[in-house]
Parts: sequence; C-alpha cells; structure tokens
Amino acid sequence: MVDLEQLAVEHAARAAESPHGRSAHLVLHDGLLRQTVIALTAGTALDEHNAPTAASLQVLRGRVSLTVAGRLQELSAGELQPVPPERHGLLAHVDSVVLLTAVTG
Repeated sequence: MVDLEQLAVEHAARAAESPHGRSAHLVLHDGLLRQTVIALTAGTALDEHNAPTAASLQVLRGRVSLTVAGRLQELSAGELQPVPPERHGLLAHVDSVVLLTAVTG
C-alpha cells in the first residue's frame, strides 16, 4: 500500500531543497501502467514534452496549470484531469504535488 499523503509531504520537502524546485518518485510500475508523484515549488515548470498513450493528472496539493498548445487548464487540489494526447507542460502556481498516471507503449 502507498501512502500518497506521506509521499506528498516528503517530495514537497525535497522539491523545496532542490535547486531545480522539483522532486519525483515512481510509485507504481505495472506493465504499461506508471504512476508518479511529482512535487514542484511555486513558479517551477515542466517544459513541454510528448504525451504518453493515455494519462491523467490528479492534484494532491496546491494549484497547477496544464499547458497545451498555448492554453492553460488550471487545476487545484482534489481535481483530476485527463492529459490530452499532444505535447504539454505543467506549471506550479504555488508549491504543489501531483499524481501522474500514465499508460505507456
């Protein structure tokens, strides 16, 4: 069993200490399914990158924007959003932790 709240606390602290303002941990890797906790400090972004086959983003704490083709989709703690199958990025407006669920391959 995985305690997401504990991982959120741990990786938020690691992100705060990191010169890059982020920390990530692969929580689950089961065949094509991957779940990763990602912590970002306020103002930190993940640059635009290719999308996996299918994915969703759940905000565990904070407020982020999923960026797709110049558009921003703002998400707050407790919200879940499918990740579109196109290049995208992520921006933390405040210190934030998200759970990325992705199907690869």
